[in-house]
Amino acid sequence: MATKRDYYEILGVPRNATLQQIKDAYRNLALKYHPDRNKEPGAEEKFKEISEAYAVLSDPEKRAAYDQFGHAGFDQRYTQEDIFRTTNFEDIFREFGFGFEGSPFEDLFGSAFFGKEFTKRRKRGADLRYDLYLTLDEAAKGVTKVITYKHNKACERCGGSGAEPGSGFSTCSKCGGSGQIRTTKRLGAFGSFTSVSTCNACYGEGKKAEKICSSCKGNGAKVVEENVEVEIPPGVDTGSQLRLAGLGENGPGGSGDLYVFVHVKEHPQFKRDGDDIYVDAEISFAQAALGAEIEVPTLFGKAKLKIPAGTQTHSLFRMKGMGMPNPHTKRKGDQYVRVIVKTPTNLSDKQKKLLAEFEAASKKGGIFDQMFR
Repeated sequence: MATKRDYYEILGVPRNATLQQIKDAYRNLALKYHPDRNKEPGAEEKFKEISEAYAVLSDPEKRAAYDQFGHAGFDQRYTQEDIFRTTNFEDIFREFGFGFEGSPFEDLFGSAFFGKEFTKRRKRGADLRYDLYLTLDEAAKGVTKVITYKHNKACERCGGSGAEPGSGFSTCSKCGGSGQIRTTKRLGAFGSFTSVSTCNACYGEGKKAEKICSSCKGNGAKVVEENVEVEIPPGVDTGSQLRLAGLGENGPGGSGDLYVFVHVKEHPQFKRDGDDIYVDAEISFAQAALGAEIEVPTLFGKAKLKIPAGTQTHSLFRMKGMGMPNPHTKRKGDQYVRVIVKTPTNLSDKQKKLLAEFEAASKKGGIFDQMFR
């Protein structure tokens, strides 16, 4: 497979180019290499190349991914359809008098990019987003959640065709069954430019129902509210996404996807840092001085922790493998326990006397002072 050229090099702009510089560079190159104006060998491929470069660099999210990962990493994250899906070519060519109906990319470039097969491709429904909030305990253990959302779903009565069961279809009179309207614009000294748009009478289907469905009124879909079980794996963090294929909006070319965005709420006791967990635990002066085994909370229940003799307040102890599980490596992080030596209060006369004797025995500035630094 041939190595792709750098997108910035293709458009002839520096890596710190502004969006306007990128637009200007693409506009000039597109007018030069569009196949309707340039019949030289290689013009169509050049046009595809510069349009792909513009689609990536004009989108802040895609551009950031490309800058970080380069072609190899970027191509693993985006399909060619993903690259062009949200690109607005209409703004680039509006000043030249081009009209658009439907998707700007499909209408303007259709056959110039991928031939008739691409322009006749039925559009997939839109993707949807759902924000799911979890407690830290749920994120640590994993959980099954039932979410409720609304979306367009293929009509059960007509199966998504939009036609009343038992009725047929007739060829669209506006586009003659092609699903497309081809318009040629004169550009004065620039010659002519032909744009292909989706037929707004049959919405690209090339046919119309003789009798529309009584349930969906010919739309082929209805808004429904559904409950869906979502399996949340252990270790997710805020920003994690789960893709539920085919549960988005219905479309002629199939349904989009539902993306569940995870938000993990702060815990009143535990603090998270990546896969590691931090927690405070109080110990008495005697436990700190003599050593002890204490019970500390973890996200997975109580656990024992040995405190060595002479422990100072705010000492940090590591409990290996007691942190958050990593959803990718399946390994657990660690839990760090910060011990806080609690100063005794409301002492009895006997306790005061014993502490005074201890202080005297420890000499001035001895162990007792060290314990409470």
